[in-house]
Amino acid sequence: MLKNKFFLTGLFLLIAIVLYYTAFDGGSSSAVDGLEVSVNPETYRQQIDEKRTEKDQFLRTNTESPIPDKAGFKGLTYFLPDPAYRVVARLEPFADKTQKLVVSMSDGSEDVYEKFAHAVFSLNGEACRLLVVKLGSTYSILFRDGTSGKDTYGGGRYIELDPAQLSDNHAIIDFNTAYNPYCAYNPTYACPLPPAENKLSIAVKAGEKYITHE
Repeated sequence: MLKNKFFLTGLFLLIAIVLYYTAFDGGSSSAVDGLEVSVNPETYRQQIDEKRTEKDQFLRTNTESPIPDKAGFKGLTYFLPDPAYRVVARLEPFADKTQKLVVSMSDGSEDVYEKFAHAVFSLNGEACRLLVVKLGSTYSILFRDGTSGKDTYGGGRYIELDPAQLSDNHAIIDFNTAYNPYCAYNPTYACPLPPAENKLSIAVKAGEKYITHE
Protein backbone atom coordinates (compact mmCIF):
# COMPACT_ATOMS: atom_id res chain seq x y z
CA MET A 1 0.00 0.00 0.00
CA LEU A 2 1.36 3.37 -0.99
CA LYS A 3 2.04 5.91 1.74
CA ASN A 4 0.89 9.49 1.24
CA LYS A 5 2.58 11.68 3.86
CA PHE A 6 2.23 15.21 2.56
CA PHE A 7 1.48 14.78 -1.12
CA LEU A 8 2.23 17.37 -3.78
CA THR A 9 4.57 19.10 -1.34
CA GLY A 10 6.60 20.79 -4.05
CA LEU A 11 3.51 21.84 -5.99
CA PHE A 12 1.81 23.41 -2.99
CA LEU A 13 4.92 25.13 -1.76
CA LEU A 14 5.24 26.64 -5.23
CA ILE A 15 1.60 27.74 -5.05
CA ALA A 16 2.19 29.29 -1.63
CA ILE A 17 5.23 31.17 -2.87
CA VAL A 18 3.37 32.49 -5.90
CA LEU A 19 0.52 33.64 -3.67
CA TYR A 20 2.98 35.26 -1.29
CA TYR A 21 4.61 37.40 -3.96
CA THR A 22 1.54 38.22 -6.06
CA ALA A 23 -1.44 38.61 -3.73
CA PHE A 24 -0.24 41.47 -1.54
CA ASP A 25 -1.48 45.01 -1.88
CA GLY A 26 1.95 46.63 -1.79
CA GLY A 27 0.63 50.08 -0.97
CA SER A 28 -1.20 49.15 2.21
CA SER A 29 0.29 45.89 3.42
CA SER A 30 1.29 45.52 7.06
CA ALA A 31 3.76 43.20 8.71
CA VAL A 32 4.05 41.13 11.87
CA ASP A 33 7.49 39.87 12.85
CA GLY A 34 8.65 40.59 9.32
CA LEU A 35 5.76 38.69 7.68
CA GLU A 36 3.42 40.47 5.28
CA VAL A 37 -0.14 39.97 6.50
CA SER A 38 -2.45 42.18 4.42
CA VAL A 39 -3.66 41.07 1.01
CA ASN A 40 -5.60 42.59 -1.83
CA PRO A 41 -8.84 40.54 -1.54
CA GLU A 42 -9.69 40.56 -5.24
CA THR A 43 -6.18 39.59 -6.34
CA TYR A 44 -5.95 37.00 -3.58
CA ARG A 45 -9.20 35.28 -4.58
CA GLN A 46 -8.15 35.26 -8.22
CA GLN A 47 -4.83 33.63 -7.38
CA ILE A 48 -6.50 30.97 -5.23
CA ASP A 49 -8.97 30.15 -8.03
CA GLU A 50 -6.16 29.91 -10.59
CA LYS A 51 -4.19 27.48 -8.45
CA ARG A 52 -7.26 25.34 -7.86
CA THR A 53 -7.74 25.11 -11.62
CA GLU A 54 -4.11 24.02 -11.95
CA LYS A 55 -4.61 21.33 -9.32
CA ASP A 56 -7.69 19.98 -11.13
CA GLN A 57 -5.64 19.76 -14.31
CA PHE A 58 -2.91 17.86 -12.44
CA LEU A 59 -5.40 15.40 -10.96
CA ARG A 60 -7.04 14.91 -14.34
CA THR A 61 -3.90 14.28 -16.38
CA ASN A 62 -0.88 13.37 -14.24
CA THR A 63 0.16 9.75 -13.77
CA GLU A 64 0.73 10.45 -10.05
CA SER A 65 -2.88 11.52 -9.56
CA PRO A 66 -4.85 9.35 -7.10
CA ILE A 67 -8.09 9.77 -9.07
CA PRO A 68 -9.03 6.33 -10.47
CA ASP A 69 -11.33 7.61 -13.23
CA LYS A 70 -9.37 10.53 -14.63
CA ALA A 71 -11.51 10.72 -17.78
CA GLY A 72 -14.65 11.23 -15.72
CA PHE A 73 -13.08 13.58 -13.19
CA LYS A 74 -15.04 16.85 -13.07
CA GLY A 75 -12.82 18.71 -10.63
CA LEU A 76 -12.63 19.14 -6.87
CA THR A 77 -15.11 21.16 -4.86
CA TYR A 78 -14.09 24.06 -2.62
CA PHE A 79 -15.38 26.70 -0.28
CA LEU A 80 -15.13 30.16 -1.83
CA PRO A 81 -11.76 31.82 -1.16
CA ASP A 82 -12.05 34.03 1.91
CA PRO A 83 -9.13 36.16 3.18
CA ALA A 84 -10.64 35.95 6.68
CA TYR A 85 -9.37 32.37 6.82
CA ARG A 86 -5.79 33.49 6.26
CA VAL A 87 -4.56 34.12 9.80
CA VAL A 88 -1.40 35.14 11.60
CA ALA A 89 -0.54 32.66 14.35
CA ARG A 90 1.82 33.07 17.27
CA LEU A 91 4.24 30.16 17.48
CA GLU A 92 5.09 28.41 20.73
CA PRO A 93 8.20 26.37 19.86
CA PHE A 94 9.19 23.33 21.88
CA ALA A 95 12.12 23.87 24.21
CA ASP A 96 13.24 20.33 23.42
CA LYS A 97 13.88 20.36 19.68
CA THR A 98 14.12 16.57 19.56
CA GLN A 99 10.48 15.87 20.48
CA LYS A 100 8.75 13.44 18.13
CA LEU A 101 5.13 12.62 17.36
CA VAL A 102 4.01 9.10 16.50
CA VAL A 103 1.29 9.53 13.88
CA SER A 104 -1.26 6.84 13.09
CA MET A 105 -1.75 6.11 9.40
CA SER A 106 -5.05 5.30 7.71
CA ASP A 107 -3.88 1.72 7.01
CA GLY A 108 -3.14 1.03 10.68
CA SER A 109 0.61 1.62 10.47
CA GLU A 110 2.51 4.43 12.20
CA ASP A 111 5.01 7.08 11.21
CA VAL A 112 7.15 9.52 13.17
CA TYR A 113 7.24 13.31 12.73
CA GLU A 114 9.09 16.11 14.45
CA LYS A 115 7.11 18.39 16.76
CA PHE A 116 7.89 21.90 15.57
CA ALA A 117 5.61 24.26 17.54
CA HIS A 118 2.08 25.02 18.61
CA ALA A 119 0.36 27.70 16.55
CA VAL A 120 -1.99 29.95 18.54
CA PHE A 121 -4.47 32.17 16.71
CA SER A 122 -8.02 33.45 16.57
CA LEU A 123 -10.50 32.24 13.95
CA ASN A 124 -14.18 33.14 13.75
CA GLY A 125 -13.83 34.80 17.13
CA GLU A 126 -12.55 31.61 18.77
CA ALA A 127 -9.13 31.01 20.30
CA CYS A 128 -7.44 28.10 18.52
CA ARG A 129 -4.27 26.08 19.05
CA LEU A 130 -2.84 23.56 16.59
CA LEU A 131 0.31 21.46 16.54
CA VAL A 132 2.69 22.09 13.64
CA VAL A 133 4.75 19.07 12.62
CA LYS A 134 7.86 18.87 10.47
CA LEU A 135 8.93 16.19 8.04
CA GLY A 136 12.20 16.92 6.30
CA SER A 137 11.88 20.54 5.22
CA THR A 138 8.06 20.50 5.18
CA TYR A 139 6.04 22.20 7.93
CA SER A 140 2.46 20.96 8.12
CA ILE A 141 -0.73 21.00 10.15
CA LEU A 142 -2.97 17.92 10.19
CA PHE A 143 -6.39 18.91 11.52
CA ARG A 144 -10.07 18.16 11.85
CA ASP A 145 -12.82 20.69 12.47
CA GLY A 146 -16.56 21.08 12.62
CA THR A 147 -16.91 20.34 8.90
CA SER A 148 -15.05 16.99 9.04
CA GLY A 149 -17.26 14.13 7.93
CA LYS A 150 -19.85 16.61 6.67
CA ASP A 151 -18.65 19.12 4.09
CA THR A 152 -15.04 17.90 4.25
CA TYR A 153 -13.19 14.60 4.46
CA GLY A 154 -13.83 12.80 7.74
CA GLY A 155 -10.21 11.75 8.09
CA GLY A 156 -9.10 15.37 8.27
CA ARG A 157 -7.30 17.83 6.04
CA TYR A 158 -3.77 19.17 5.75
CA ILE A 159 -2.17 22.60 5.45
CA GLU A 160 1.44 23.09 4.44
CA LEU A 161 3.19 26.21 5.70
CA ASP A 162 5.36 28.20 3.34
CA PRO A 163 8.82 28.65 4.94
CA ALA A 164 8.78 32.22 3.59
CA GLN A 165 5.77 32.85 5.82
CA LEU A 166 7.43 31.49 8.96
CA SER A 167 9.49 33.41 11.47
CA ASP A 168 10.83 32.47 14.90
CA ASN A 169 7.63 33.65 16.57
CA HIS A 170 4.85 33.79 13.97
CA ALA A 171 3.42 31.96 10.97
CA ILE A 172 0.76 32.69 8.38
CA ILE A 173 -1.78 29.86 8.20
CA ASP A 174 -4.02 29.91 5.16
CA PHE A 175 -7.01 27.62 5.57
CA ASN A 176 -8.03 28.40 1.98
CA THR A 177 -5.21 26.05 0.99
CA ALA A 178 -6.41 23.17 3.21
CA TYR A 179 -6.55 19.97 1.17
CA ASN A 180 -7.57 16.34 1.41
CA PRO A 181 -5.02 13.50 1.49
CA TYR A 182 -4.74 11.06 -1.40
CA CYS A 183 -6.47 8.33 0.61
CA ALA A 184 -9.66 10.39 0.45
CA TYR A 185 -9.80 9.55 -3.25
CA ASN A 186 -7.97 6.24 -3.46
CA PRO A 187 -7.83 3.60 -0.69
CA THR A 188 -4.50 2.23 -1.95
CA TYR A 189 -2.82 5.23 -0.28
CA ALA A 190 -2.10 5.41 3.44
CA CYS A 191 -2.30 8.89 4.95
CA PRO A 192 -1.37 10.35 8.34
CA LEU A 193 -4.29 11.01 10.65
CA PRO A 194 -4.49 14.27 12.64
CA PRO A 195 -3.45 13.99 16.30
CA ALA A 196 -6.27 14.24 18.82
CA GLU A 197 -5.19 17.70 19.94
CA ASN A 198 -5.68 19.08 16.41
CA LYS A 199 -9.47 18.92 16.50
CA LEU A 200 -11.05 22.37 16.21
CA SER A 201 -14.55 22.82 17.57
CA ILE A 202 -15.36 25.49 15.01
CA ALA A 203 -16.34 24.84 11.41
CA VAL A 204 -13.52 25.89 9.08
CA LYS A 205 -15.45 26.68 5.92
CA ALA A 206 -12.39 27.19 3.77
CA GLY A 207 -10.27 25.08 1.48
CA GLU A 208 -11.11 21.78 -0.13
CA LYS A 209 -14.48 20.12 0.35
CA TYR A 210 -15.05 16.42 -0.17
CA ILE A 211 -17.08 14.33 -2.55
CA THR A 212 -16.09 10.87 -3.73
CA HIS A 213 -14.34 10.54 -7.08
CA GLU A 214 -14.57 6.98 -8.30
